[in-house]
Parts: sequence; C-alpha cells; structure tokens
Amino acid sequence: MAIALAVTYLCWLIFEVALLVRDRVRNQGSTAGDRGTRLLNFLLIIAAIVVADVLRPLTGTHSPLRIPGGPGGWTLIAGAIIVWIGLLVRIWAVVTLGRSFRTTVEVDPGQAVVSSGPYRQIRHPSYTGLLLMVTGVGIASGNWLALAVCILLPGAAMLRRIQIEEAELTRVLGEPYQVYRGHTKRLIPGLW
Repeated sequence: MAIALAVTYLCWLIFEVALLVRDRVRNQGSTAGDRGTRLLNFLLIIAAIVVADVLRPLTGTHSPLRIPGGPGGWTLIAGAIIVWIGLLVRIWAVVTLGRSFRTTVEVDPGQAVVSSGPYRQIRHPSYTGLLLMVTGVGIASGNWLALAVCILLPGAAMLRRIQIEEAELTRVLGEPYQVYRGHTKRLIPGLW
C-alpha cells in the first residue's frame, strides 16, 4: 500500500509541474500580484508532507499521537483515497477555468466570472483540492500531530492567498464577482 501512496504523490507532483510548465509555455504566471503566496503555499505544503513522513515511523503502537489503526492499515488507504479525491477536485477546477487558470494571482481583463463545475458551489475549488490532498497525507501518516500540521500550515497559507486573490478578482471583475461571492462559499460547499 505504501507503493500506491508513493504513486499517488508522484501523480500529484506531475500535475503541479505540468501546471507550471503550461504557464511558462503560455508566457503567463507572473508572481508580481501574488505577494509571495505561491512560494509560501509550496513551501508549507512541502513542510507538511515532510513532517508527516518523518512522524509516520515514529508513531508507535502505544503513542498518544497514533491515529487508531495507523500508521498503515486503514489510515494509509483512507489517506490515499482522500489525496486522489483532492487531486480530482483540483483537476476539475483547472479544467473548468481552462485558459484562465494560473498558479499565480492574475486575472485577465474582460474575463468572465466562471460559475460552472465546482465553481457553482465554491469560489476556490483548486485550493479545496490542495487542502484535501495534504489532509490525506496527514491521515496516511497515522499520526494526529502530522494531520494537524497538514491541515494548519497549508491552510493558513491558502487563507492568505484567498484574501489576495479575492481582492484582485473584485478589482478586475467588479460587480459580477461581488454577486458571485454573495451566493458561494470559499472552500467548503454550504459551510465556508
């Protein structure tokens, strides 16, 4: 099962690298507007994964940090499934936005507000996907502390990124984006 998780991580990495290459080929992806949040997200996601991987073998059978059944067993399977669900949500978000999707904070003048696909319910489904992926990593570790780190570190970075992105979307898209914000949630359908 550890091999399946490694393959899952590799698929995730390949997808993220493909997004960066796509931006580069299109001569897009300026980090001028993101105030360092792309790098911060990347570093905190990597840090969370490293913490989870370091803590996995340190979680003994009687450790209070051990998630019942972990590490290994159901936590490994559930974690891998959650990573895949997150990856699929992120891919869905990227495909739905098409040429408008960037790994940086950039909004094309005249760009329409997209409210189809996952954007029908939430404004930042690609970040929901990322958070699901790192949550899956934390669950797969079988360690409560690793799970907390995997949620909190990337979550804090993404909240900052969302603030910056929503300010830019409001500035460029104006009233249509404000209306869209009024009937959607940020990351979790129906909740927040």
